Amino acid sequence: MAILTPKETKVWLRVDGDDEDTIIEMLIGASETYLHNAVDTIFDSENQLAKLYCLVLCADWYENRELIGAQPSDKVRFTCQSIMTQLQHAYGGDA
Repeated sequence: MAILTPKETKVWLRVDGDDEDTIIEMLIGASETYLHNAVDTIFDSENQLAKLYCLVLCADWYENRELIGAQPSDKVRFTCQSIMTQLQHAYGGDA
């Protein structure tokens, strides 16, 4: 089950219109895969911390497109690391 919907992600990114839907959907998929690979747990839309992590990662990648696939930028690194640590300790391994 997906963590994010395109609609809520577009609201978070403050994107109007449909011109960038393909990019946003790719970012959603990449952020969810990134989280799954890091924690080895499948999250859904009910986990608010997983949702926030994916939104923060999508925003960083969206705003810094040249860094796609790289580590989160310095401005979100602490936030992402803090959330990831909590998710790993709370959900480490398949739930």
